Order: sequence, then C-alpha cells, then structure tokens
Amino acid sequence: MTPANDAFTDNPSWGFISLTRQLATAGEGEGLTLGEIRDRLDERGFGLLILILSIPCLVPALYGVPQVIGVPIILLAGQLLVGMKEPWLPQGLLARRAPQAWLDRMADFAEKRMGWFERLSRPRLGFLATGAGERLAAVFMILATVTIVLPMTNTIPSVALAMLAVGLIQRDGLFVLLGAVVATVWAGFLIAAVLGVAHGATWAAAIAGYFQ
Repeated sequence: MTPANDAFTDNPSWGFISLTRQLATAGEGEGLTLGEIRDRLDERGFGLLILILSIPCLVPALYGVPQVIGVPIILLAGQLLVGMKEPWLPQGLLARRAPQAWLDRMADFAEKRMGWFERLSRPRLGFLATGAGERLAAVFMILATVTIVLPMTNTIPSVALAMLAVGLIQRDGLFVLLGAVVATVWAGFLIAAVLGVAHGATWAAAIAGYFQ
C-alpha cells in the first residue's frame, strides 16, 4: 500500500472519531505507516496527527508505546511552536508501521471512550487555539509528552495531550486551556514527588548517621 492510494482521503466534515475508524479500515489488515497516515490528513494535519499518536498512550496494555510515540509527538509540537504550516517527520519515522491491531484498538478506544471529547468541543475562545495560542499549546504538548514517556506515568498526560490536540482541531480554546492545566498540574505533581523522595532519602540518611 502506498500513500498514493486514493481509496481513502480525509473528509473535513468527519470528526476525529470517524477518522480513526476510517484509518483502521484503510489499513486493510497490513496497518499503515506513519507517512501513509500523514498523507491522508487535510489541513488539520498537526492536531489530527498528534491526537492519533496520543490515543495509543491512553489505551491500556500497549506497553512500550508511549516511549516510541513520544519522539514524533515532540517533533510535531516543536514544528507548531516555530510556526510551520505542514507536518514534517524524518523518513525513518514516516516508514514506521502502525500494525493493524494498533489501528483497530485506537478506533475502538476512540469510539467507546472519547465520544465526550467530540460532543463537548466546539469553536470558542479562538485566541487560545490559533496564532500565539496555538504556539503556547505546543509548549504544553511538549510538557505533557515528556511526562508521557516516563514509565507508568502516561495516562493523565495523555488525556492532557488529547485535549490540547482536540482544542486545536476544533478551534476550542477551552479544551486547550483545560489540557494545559492538566499537563501543568501533572508535571508539578511529578516534580513534587521526585523532590519528596529525594528529601526523604536525605532525611533518612541523616537519621541513620545520627544513630551510628
């Protein structure tokens, strides 16, 4: 299968849930490369591609996926940050294949668990989802992705990332704002936890030294 296959093209009237199902259908049992997925997206490419990449991080039991997917997400968010108009990824990443099982599970998860994203999102607070707001959203996407790739910490920041991506797709500044809040709070929690463990270890070592 090649990106030139015209059996599927993104329809701007589709919501992102319909899009994930159409991509799973387009896989035809072989899956799709990241390049094939990218070439099937319209001008919503950045937001849709980041959302599609974030969905596996929400799906239980896809072990190791966040660490693999984090790299292209950060690259895409970085391009948003500097104002690029179209997504670019290295050829090596574009050649990576998403197996059919991944595409099917993404579509199933989106249909069963993410309907409220699509129902509640709509154009509002556009200044937070366009222009400078879009670039600021990219900063929080990078923040969320950094915490996604840490072991056992992917679910909450993946929710933040999905909300940010949906906000950009739907031009919904409220979703962008909520995603940014979740990403910031989660990153703050992890930092506090690490500092707490470090402080506790220092305190324990001091107590042990006192009794020696």
